[in-house]
Amino acid sequence: MTLKFGVIGTGAIGREHIKRITNNLSGGKIVAVTDVNQESAKSAVEEYGLDAVIYPDDKTLVADANVDAVLVTSWGPAHEQSVLAAIEAGKYVFCEKPLSTTAEGCMRIVEAEMKHGKRLVQVGFMRRYDSGYVQLKEAIDSNYIGEPLMIRCVHRNPEVGDNYTTDMAINDTLIHEIDVLHWLINDDYKSVQVAFPKKTQRAAAHLQDPQLITLETNSGIIITAEVFVNCKYGYDIQCEVIGEDGVAYLPEFSGIATRKAAQFGTSILMDWKQRFIDAYDKELQDFMDSIKNTGEPNGPTSWDGYIAAVTADACVKSQQTGEKEPVALAEKPAFYKNEKEAVKTV
Repeated sequence: MTLKFGVIGTGAIGREHIKRITNNLSGGKIVAVTDVNQESAKSAVEEYGLDAVIYPDDKTLVADANVDAVLVTSWGPAHEQSVLAAIEAGKYVFCEKPLSTTAEGCMRIVEAEMKHGKRLVQVGFMRRYDSGYVQLKEAIDSNYIGEPLMIRCVHRNPEVGDNYTTDMAINDTLIHEIDVLHWLINDDYKSVQVAFPKKTQRAAAHLQDPQLITLETNSGIIITAEVFVNCKYGYDIQCEVIGEDGVAYLPEFSGIATRKAAQFGTSILMDWKQRFIDAYDKELQDFMDSIKNTGEPNGPTSWDGYIAAVTADACVKSQQTGEKEPVALAEKPAFYKNEKEAVKTV
């Protein structure tokens, strides 16, 4: 079975996914593309030698009977419209984050998918497929370090553009921690609070950087997350889970160690795409494989997208108030519960 993709958005991440589906992965083929910039769509077809139809917009692409699955890699505010159109057409959807830019939009997608009666949507939270995070989850799930009590994590970038704003530290950066930490400990967030430490002189005038976010879960786990997007020295992702019986650390990204001029060292990445390149491959391969094997995607769900959006909204509100803000989630529908969760509620 070859899953035939229509791609909505042929910018940087869209082209990366086109390249991996065409050249690196098995079971998929790009048969249609569209972009608000039609020249971008045309050049993507030419660059990768695609036998694909170029459509003027997302609705006409989704309507193509030859398209089995839709890859949404457009501008964030346009995601909701494309995902809803795909669900209405009964098409599978792989949507890069955000699923929607609002919690209300995510809930509309959740409701549309439940009405359809079958899982169609996977959200592109790729960290769940990173080997380091997978090992962390195995250590937690096996109770190797006992019950998690605290988590400390770091998300640092060497620099960001002038268009990067204070709220983007949550919606574009911390959003990955919000999802992967929720997945690691399988515990919903209860409250969040954002603090602004001393500002780096390298941040633009309109940007608060760094930021320190505290998240508390329903079971009482306290998470502290640092976002520092002008750290200069490199792209650095860290995570430390402190349990009752031990501590588990996210492995450092592998690189050669050197000894030279009386110094011992290793290189640090500067590009986030290189840090998670394998995870991007694995998430899309899993999307295709799970549809082939079970008829539904197996990765992060629309409900996961909703959780991330509600939590991010609370963080942005805390940026503005300086106060601890509650994370008010709706009750998780049975539609999105796995077998273990379903048994617990019977």
